[in-house]
Amino acid sequence: MTLTAKGLATKQRIIEGAAAHLRSEDPAGVTLDDIRDTTGTSKSQLFHYFPSGKEELFLEVARFEADRVLADQQPHLGSLDTWESWEAWRAAVVARYRAQGAQCPLAALMAQVGSVPGAAEVSTTLLRNWQTELERGIRTMQGQGDVRPGVDARRMAGAIVAGIQGGVAVLRTTGRTEPLESLLEVLIGYLRG
Repeated sequence: MTLTAKGLATKQRIIEGAAAHLRSEDPAGVTLDDIRDTTGTSKSQLFHYFPSGKEELFLEVARFEADRVLADQQPHLGSLDTWESWEAWRAAVVARYRAQGAQCPLAALMAQVGSVPGAAEVSTTLLRNWQTELERGIRTMQGQGDVRPGVDARRMAGAIVAGIQGGVAVLRTTGRTEPLESLLEVLIGYLRG
């Protein structure tokens, strides 16, 4: 379906409104009527923009939330070329997850749409893009002589992303960010040699 500029804006408003609502609620209990009330849209509008209904809308919201994960780390993630920028990035990651708390909207949404075509790609793309940005930062620091040449930038970036995901899992269970903070301090310390 080709949308006009106004149609694209309406669809985006619905996605952003649904995302805000889902951040404050358990997505499992949210209905399309809840989304309609929150976003001020009619049932016909929802089905015009999301013909397959709730799963399609939730998949779009999951894509939006995945993009936010990386956007919330900018401009730091895109310019990891000094130790100060690495520390600023670490602080942004911790602040994001501290603000998020134990509820992870992306995880909850992915649980809702896990079997929908395209759902696995949302997570895969997020993790791949995140790892690529970190790898680029490590390689930049290696090129400047700030990180040892023997550090495998790709594997280290993957370890950082996996570590963050582990820290987020602990946060979701305990409500505490300290393990995530400690992990990032240790990994950045390792990079510093």
